[in-house]
Amino acid sequence: MAEALKDKNSELVSKRWAKALMELVLEDESIAKEDVLNDLRNVASIVDSSDELSTVINNPSISTEEKQIVLCKLFQGKVAPLVYNFIFTLNLRKRAGLLSDIAIEFEKELDRVNNVKHVNITSAIELSDEKKDEIKNKIASKLDSNIIVDWGVDKEIIAGLIFNIDETVIDNSVKHKLEDLSKSIMR
Repeated sequence: MAEALKDKNSELVSKRWAKALMELVLEDESIAKEDVLNDLRNVASIVDSSDELSTVINNPSISTEEKQIVLCKLFQGKVAPLVYNFIFTLNLRKRAGLLSDIAIEFEKELDRVNNVKHVNITSAIELSDEKKDEIKNKIASKLDSNIIVDWGVDKEIIAGLIFNIDETVIDNSVKHKLEDLSKSIMR
């Protein structure tokens, strides 16, 4: 229970930092949002891929100043100044350990700003490219958004489609309809 609460708290804190970074990026039109995301991903990847570096960043017994020296040597001049200053501020606020989570949340913020939605679509059979394009265009039109589709196949749904859009599930499968019919008969 405590771990779940900690994860939820980390997620909320990461969202706030990502949102703050996005606000800074949006204030300066000369900064490419995608470049900031790439720099964040690269920094997070470097930190995550090194057990030693990850330990230094996440160890509360190592001073902020010592961590700053390490971060400076690794990233100063190698990432955009805004990203470097952001990492510097994260470290000062003892939040540098959230870099990976902040990068994920920043990508979500970027999708929101660019009006991009991620949609998972599951069908009972592999669909043709023409059918996929037709479905994708209809969903994009209904949502009035640019969409990125992740296609899946699950033979157990018998027929139909299951849509997962921003954690909202629309189950149009035959299996689901049969389950609903069975429940109504049982009543």
